[in-house]
Amino acid sequence: MKNAKGFSKVLSAMAVSMLILSACKGGDTKTSTTAKVDQAAFPIKVSNNKKSIAGGTLKYGLVSDTPFEGILNTVFYEGDPDSQVLQFFDEALLSTDENYIYDQDGAATYKLSDDKKTITLTIRDNVKWHNGDPVTASDLEYAYLVIGSPKYTGVRYDSQMSMIEGMEDYHNGKAKSISGVKVIDDHNISITFKEANPSVLTGLWTNPLPKKYLGNVPIDKLASSDQIRKAPIGFGPFKIKKITPGEAVEFEANKDYWNGAPKLDGVLLKVVNPTIATSSLQNGDIDIASVSADQYDQAKKLKNIQLIGKTELAYSYIGFKLGHFDAKNGVNVMDNTKFSDKRLRQAMAYAIDNKAVGEKLYKGLRVPATSVIPPSFPKYFDKALKGYTHDPAKAKKLLDDAGYKDVTGDGLREDPNGKPFKINFASMSGGDIAEPLAQFYIQSWKDVGLDVQLLDGRLHEFNSFYDMVEKDNPKIDIFAAAWGTGSDPDPSGIWAKNAPFNYVRWVNPENDKLLKEGISAQAFDEKYRQKVYDQWQELVNDEVPVIPTLFRFGLDGVNKRVKGYDLTAGQGFQGHLQDISVTSAESEKNK
Repeated sequence: MKNAKGFSKVLSAMAVSMLILSACKGGDTKTSTTAKVDQAAFPIKVSNNKKSIAGGTLKYGLVSDTPFEGILNTVFYEGDPDSQVLQFFDEALLSTDENYIYDQDGAATYKLSDDKKTITLTIRDNVKWHNGDPVTASDLEYAYLVIGSPKYTGVRYDSQMSMIEGMEDYHNGKAKSISGVKVIDDHNISITFKEANPSVLTGLWTNPLPKKYLGNVPIDKLASSDQIRKAPIGFGPFKIKKITPGEAVEFEANKDYWNGAPKLDGVLLKVVNPTIATSSLQNGDIDIASVSADQYDQAKKLKNIQLIGKTELAYSYIGFKLGHFDAKNGVNVMDNTKFSDKRLRQAMAYAIDNKAVGEKLYKGLRVPATSVIPPSFPKYFDKALKGYTHDPAKAKKLLDDAGYKDVTGDGLREDPNGKPFKINFASMSGGDIAEPLAQFYIQSWKDVGLDVQLLDGRLHEFNSFYDMVEKDNPKIDIFAAAWGTGSDPDPSGIWAKNAPFNYVRWVNPENDKLLKEGISAQAFDEKYRQKVYDQWQELVNDEVPVIPTLFRFGLDGVNKRVKGYDLTAGQGFQGHLQDISVTSAESEKNK
């Protein structure tokens, strides 16, 4: 999932530029803006002992400098803004525990066969779509038929999907159904894999599609259909009452929700620009909003909110465009030779001081990313991996060894053939500090002799940025982005040869081998899987198809009238949204 949480604005652009540059050049570190925040000081859930009122409307701020795209279906959405809308009205059939492992508390229960190849889901009796139709096993089968179809326009078809028995034949048009997906009756469905796969308990697709509601729409037209764009339905605790495209969504309680009617009457979601997010919390205009690190100093002074937080399943990165996605054959092709020498990629990684950025700009709420598996997966995050620390001298030597030398004497290196070497850098807009941060990266690379220029001389809006990245716009050489990894430790969805989300288009035989081993039957042995993922992280670190930049600690500001909001996996918006309530009719304002 693309992470769209942009940078918010408190510090001016000039102040941020000076702050970062001084950090990298050994400037003053004793200013108040550089005080590091103790992540452990933040609770993971709100504390509110007041009595809940009956009903009430929760006001949720979707903090973004761009409208949500409005692809309101789990099978088709790609951006984080749409995901934030979806969380209120749709959900998966299986819920997870605090370790992101499926439990038996969701809209369906499951049973894994003795050979661990087949999982059988049983949907509860009272699970209904918002239009009153029951959620059936055929609806989940339909989701698999859509995702596996050659006419599917989304990006959910990945290695996990291709491992289902009969899926490849269906995907290649050789079969009209998927032999491994069997509807037993309205409530029961089995999914059989070619081999036992440990990710079946963390990464199985369990989001159904309402077949009766969508079935008359051609698969290649679904993403643009009114049923998804204008009148989407789910089976979650709230249902959509009104959509103001890109700006707001009004939800009302789903009284027939399978897990009990919500305590709230409804939710009002509205897009809030990062520049006014904290002031909106202060005024009680919204009850919940993410708080970026540069707004922390302002937010922590507010008496009408609680700050809660947790390490996110995410990382920021700079990616190299190494090729393109061959949509016809469904594979990534690494055919761009501009960055074929990994010494160039390694040098660009050594040129950046992520530690200074995390400490100076993000006050410790961001820390240097050393891997592409975040520490929110403690079992699989390779703590021994050091990543790329700031070392300009090593960067220069690598560039010298690779043949990138300043032939003309202008301070900028030419390529190994003595020709000018320019790198186009795409980065997203997102508040006052977005451009200074991009310029800091550019200056860091210039300091080691590389001519890097901002693509089109400007930052690009979220939707247009990802449109260019996904379509492999040839103007892009490198790009700055972020990933929400999802709760399945298997990284195949982003990194496999056939993954459309593999935006850097990195193809590597050892990568294929290790990813396959990580979801093999042997990987049910946790120590074996840990060893495989350690080797995989070391491979990515050495090859540097991306430069991991920062791991994230996410903060939410929550109005003190809110009760039951919990960021623990399996809680809060992740399965217990119906239990959230408010203790007053109006939001508290800062006094």
